[in-house]
Amino acid sequence: MKYEIILFDADDTLFDYGMAESHALYNTFAQFGLPTGADDYAASYKEINHALWKDLEQGRITSAALRVERFNRLFVANELKLNPEEFSAAYLRFLGEGTFLIQGAIELCEELADFRLAIITNGIKEVQTSRIQGSPLCSTFEQIIISEEAGSQKPETGIFDYAFAKLGITDKEKVLIVGDSLTSDIQGGINYGIDTCWFNPLGKVNDSGVLPKYEIRSLSELISIARG
Repeated sequence: MKYEIILFDADDTLFDYGMAESHALYNTFAQFGLPTGADDYAASYKEINHALWKDLEQGRITSAALRVERFNRLFVANELKLNPEEFSAAYLRFLGEGTFLIQGAIELCEELADFRLAIITNGIKEVQTSRIQGSPLCSTFEQIIISEEAGSQKPETGIFDYAFAKLGITDKEKVLIVGDSLTSDIQGGINYGIDTCWFNPLGKVNDSGVLPKYEIRSLSELISIARG
């Protein structure tokens, strides 16, 4: 086999974050007396949340601050009289229920059962742990590396140092990182000197200047790459 260890991003690589997010928004707004809130404010929320996660990647905000600030900005922008701390706590509980998987994720992990598989994610610890442990992939991964525990997030090298120590990895040539984000997963892998595979199911144009070693449209394509 060309590789021995595969580091998977979680959200929008193996786990369907869009479905988890929709589930959480709908149920949280309903709990706070706004049953149409998810439809009314989802677009605004996603724009704000995306910008803040970019800030997290660049070290301009902490994970702890992000989880509340996104709702603070949403409520200010839309003149909603809701408590962002209370809303965030409820939202995270519902988000942790979102065990939805990307098509082909189970089959892929079964095909790669003879590899060492791990998750490396910038997500929030309690949310990611709940989602992964509650999913059909609960016993798939040797380690679940979460940025909050590592004290560093992709694309920083610190989270990879943490992952390599946890996994006892000494040979970077045996490691492949797979993820949907060019700026987080792929740039992180490049920064650390390991091979990268960009999961690009929608066929997005890459004009970022970040060049992955491999690009796939479906998860099944990873099998031949991993085995070389």
